[in-house]
Amino acid sequence: MAYYLVKAQLDETKRADLRKWLDSGEIEKMRPFGEALQWSLDHARVDSEGWVVWEEEDYCTPPLDQERKAVLDAYFTGLTVQNVKRGEGWQQIDHLPRLW
Repeated sequence: MAYYLVKAQLDETKRADLRKWLDSGEIEKMRPFGEALQWSLDHARVDSEGWVVWEEEDYCTPPLDQERKAVLDAYFTGLTVQNVKRGEGWQQIDHLPRLW
């Protein structure tokens, strides 16, 4: 298992749709990644340049492959990942304002 600090640009025209999808609980039910993705997106932060950042647990190669195909690519662009130790990503971004 690997952990990543994820950074991406949210398509603001789809922000409300993403929030609705998260609130519906459908993302959380996706297997095998739904619970982790739901929690991460619910707790995502926004950096000083407007990029959305979060830590994500993942098992895929390439990183976040399933998550991107099912959810992320529909709402985000410019997605990048950086390897981190568990919890290290959240520590780096904890001071930033929350996305929601």
